[in-house]
Amino acid sequence: MRRTLKQRWARLRAWLTPPRTLKVTRIGRTYLVVTFGVGLGALNTGNNLLYLLLGLLLSMVVVSGVLSERCLRDLSVRRVGTDEAFAGEPFAFRWSISRKQGHAFALTLSEEGSPLSGAGGVGYLPAGVEHVVRANLTAPRRGPMRLRGVRVTTTWPLGLFAKTRVLPLEGLLLVYPRRGYACQDPGDAERGPVGDAGNPRRNDGSGDVTGLRELAEGEDARRIHWLKSASVGKLLRVEREREERRTWMLAVEPGLADAALERRCEEVAALAHRLLGEGHEVGLDTGVRRLRAGAGTAQERRILRALAWLGFEGDGGEKDEEAA
Repeated sequence: MRRTLKQRWARLRAWLTPPRTLKVTRIGRTYLVVTFGVGLGALNTGNNLLYLLLGLLLSMVVVSGVLSERCLRDLSVRRVGTDEAFAGEPFAFRWSISRKQGHAFALTLSEEGSPLSGAGGVGYLPAGVEHVVRANLTAPRRGPMRLRGVRVTTTWPLGLFAKTRVLPLEGLLLVYPRRGYACQDPGDAERGPVGDAGNPRRNDGSGDVTGLRELAEGEDARRIHWLKSASVGKLLRVEREREERRTWMLAVEPGLADAALERRCEEVAALAHRLLGEGHEVGLDTGVRRLRAGAGTAQERRILRALAWLGFEGDGGEKDEEAA
């Protein structure tokens, strides 16, 4: 029922939205004031030269409207999106724009109806060419953001008016928590090396030296201890203990909300980034979702995605989060 009402409201809002919006620029306001002054002078004095100048100024307004409208016709926009977006940080966002025929000038692209700030532009768009527009956008918060459409604006040809057309294009952008720092240590690991002696069967790592043995055929010569080898008259290989991965299960305490929840998400994201960068395994427990411990950049991406959705589970858009 609630979703039906939202869909009806979206259709009503789309129906009420005008196909074009027009905004007067600062130069345009000056131009209109001058035009109004010339008009008053022509009416009060009856000077033909002023009437001619008034007609010229008004005709330029008409020409500007016609040419800007031609720029916004036959446009096709495809949202390329971004690799990753963090709250409060500029991230690269891309659109692909093209037109079937004619040329377009001075186009500015941005997202309509979203809290994202920033825009990208293209100076000249020929017909039949798909141009990728890049912009540095900034998201004010983490979480999923619904994208309704792409706003295309042009001030061509005279810069007097900014005419805008909105191209409907549904999408969803998932914003990860802000990258910050963690005030607390992650605590004790759930699993790690057993005992102080390490595992004697794992002597092919880069940890502490466990002993020397004769180099076997085909083994890496970089492991040779040349000083000892020279003293005993045969090649000896250094054996080092292989460092074990430790495992942490990070958690977001239930019941947190607003600023406390945001801060905890940032801390967990920072801890996960640090531990995974050191080669350990990290899992996540948010109370509503539990991720098994893993390692690598893919695991960090899974943790960031889970943190981004925390508190927004009711939106029901997790399935199509890759759309943007």
